[in-house]
Amino acid sequence: MLAMSLSLAARPAAMADTPLAFDSAKVTIAGTSNIHEYTASTTKVRVTRAQLGAAIDGHFCDNALKPGAVEGFEISVAAGTLKSPKGDALDKNMYKALKVEQFPEITFRLSRLDLTGKTAGAAKAVGVLTIAGTEREVAIDIATRVDGEKLDVQGTLDLLMTDFGIKPPTAMMGMLKTDPKVTVTFETVLAMPLS
Repeated sequence: MLAMSLSLAARPAAMADTPLAFDSAKVTIAGTSNIHEYTASTTKVRVTRAQLGAAIDGHFCDNALKPGAVEGFEISVAAGTLKSPKGDALDKNMYKALKVEQFPEITFRLSRLDLTGKTAGAAKAVGVLTIAGTEREVAIDIATRVDGEKLDVQGTLDLLMTDFGIKPPTAMMGMLKTDPKVTVTFETVLAMPLS
């Protein structure tokens, strides 16, 4: 589990001394090739910015999806920590494709939450995703669930590597070809610590 706290800017006075805890996080990329499916995951996720608005009145978890509750939110994933159970060869090809040495971080900066979903706890997180130095606006389907003092947030995004200037990796002298479509999923747990 990844445990960290983050300081919040522009918080309501009632929350001035209470940090938001990033209890756990996991990001997974899944794709296919003409030979096999693959996944790569990391728990090295950081919140680099969080700004809550005046709509947070009382318990954060109960109010997080209210209009105006989250004014700013940005996360960063250390691209070089993505690991595949298939081993180092796949990881090396992935790091090369992601240009990890030049662009070590994958970031998502929230622009707004689209709360027009018909299911309770569902929304679209619209923002700017930056991979390998290329920025694109994306809309991530998210689902939230309050569990006591914690807010579980899960999301899924399908994207094309080529939209981010990434050439789908090949191997075995071109015999293995990777499909440019990948699915990114994430699971995070946010909480207001008691101390």
